[in-house]
Amino acid sequence: MGLQIIRPDTDFDFIGLRKWAFLLSGLFILVGVLSLLIQGGPKYGIDFAGGVIVQVKFDQSIDVKELRQALKEANLPGLVIQRFGDKKDNEYLLRTSAGKLSAEKIRIMVEEQLKKNLSGKNFDIQRLEMVGPKVGADLRARALEAMFYAVLLIAIYISGRFEQRWMVAAIMAGGLALGVYVLKLLAMPMSVLIIAAMLITLVLCWYLKLNYALGAVLALIHDVLITIGIFSLLNKEFDLTIVAALLTIIGYSLNDTIIVFDRIRENLRAKISSSLARTINVSINQTLSRTLLTSGTTLVVVVCLFLFGGGVIHDFAFALLVGIVVGTYSSIYVASPILLGFKESPAKN
Repeated sequence: MGLQIIRPDTDFDFIGLRKWAFLLSGLFILVGVLSLLIQGGPKYGIDFAGGVIVQVKFDQSIDVKELRQALKEANLPGLVIQRFGDKKDNEYLLRTSAGKLSAEKIRIMVEEQLKKNLSGKNFDIQRLEMVGPKVGADLRARALEAMFYAVLLIAIYISGRFEQRWMVAAIMAGGLALGVYVLKLLAMPMSVLIIAAMLITLVLCWYLKLNYALGAVLALIHDVLITIGIFSLLNKEFDLTIVAALLTIIGYSLNDTIIVFDRIRENLRAKISSSLARTINVSINQTLSRTLLTSGTTLVVVVCLFLFGGGVIHDFAFALLVGIVVGTYSSIYVASPILLGFKESPAKN
């Protein structure tokens, strides 16, 4: 017997609360989408938007407003200044869209203005990075593709493993490939193409009655949308490290979902109840201890990264923190209830 933190005979009515859970999830997603619409989309970091980032370290504390005033004469386009790391580190990130200026020219301009307007305050430029707008757009497209193909492969795997319908899963993949090909002929933007492809995936899962895959994919989309929405509400930037965090969240959430689905499948075969809702609820309760142990130990590590990892991985750790909590929630309150909603009867398993 493994370590148990929840009594084996626990019988929480998770399925009975599914309507409230759907309402809560819908509210979070709606608020996040509204935030994205109001702000005109995600706030892209240097990796995706293009431009120059300069990391400056001072030997004493300085106010952001004072630093902005010192750089006013440089007329750097779209200049954004923010603290980096702990306040005691006295480090700042300067982000600018650069325009036609080279990275070295911007470095010289920043040094000249700081020496001129902040005399007596020593500083050191620790990092200088430049990403062209074309490269940034290409990286955005590839990031979207990476997340889409991850979800697609997961849908195929879930269909084959839990429903033993590899051929149907292959048909779904073929139908999706055809749909994407047609959309590409219409010269759609990559963002629209990926969203359309995701919708085609969900429709195919529903039409082909790949219920386990449908539940898993909707749960993963739910987790990613809520994480992105929270980042938008907090005005945090999206860069390659956040994409890495989102892919990690997809993998983590899937692991939780598979544990629950595996127990549901076992209990359906054992015919522990004639009611599918009851079977799913018992299965969630049976895996609850393992789910909480896995999530709890992972959260401890991520919290340590968030608190002590420094500015470089701060947002990455925050994304994981949100994703782990939301992913654990979705395995219980999203994936399993969706399976109940679309599966007709336990006899089919």
